[in-house]
Amino acid sequence: MIVITNPSAIANEINLIHSLFEEGLGLFHVRKPEFSEIEMAKFIHQIKQEFRSKLVLHNHHQIAADFGIDRIHFSEKERKKASEISSENKIISTSVHSIEAFNALNPNFEYAFLSPVFKSISKQNYASETDLFEALKSRTNFKTKIVALGGIHPENIQKVLKNGFDDIALLGAIWNHKNPVTQFKLCQKIVHTHSL
Repeated sequence: MIVITNPSAIANEINLIHSLFEEGLGLFHVRKPEFSEIEMAKFIHQIKQEFRSKLVLHNHHQIAADFGIDRIHFSEKERKKASEISSENKIISTSVHSIEAFNALNPNFEYAFLSPVFKSISKQNYASETDLFEALKSRTNFKTKIVALGGIHPENIQKVLKNGFDDIALLGAIWNHKNPVTQFKLCQKIVHTHSL
């Protein structure tokens, strides 16, 4: 299970991030599109060193090594740059919005977000025009894990995992909740129950 930062700052954010890690969060995607390189460095600097190996950078990839981060994420637009980096012992991931794009991925990508699976919680009026569960039946790429993103919350996690997705990524379900850590624990419990 993956959690992605809220794009904009939220109250008590660093403490909440530490709590998520303490509750067993495996990977945390740092996606702050408005951050300058300096703001990004300041943000990461506040995260305890013991958790930094679980961070995945969406932008300002050039500072990853300074913080001991070996995971970087490429948006659809930046994906062609990934070939320049794959030889640097980095673990890379990306985002896609169709099964065709997923099937065509270079096998160097460890996983890819396929979105939006459901109507987005964090982005207004953002939904897929195709049924991604139906599209998943034409998956031919089994080297890259496929991670469901978009509109995922406790009530639909089981459906996602039963229908061919390898994992889930959460954003709005966590950060739009009055208690992000409690919500994370609930989602995590559902994922663990499914994998038993």
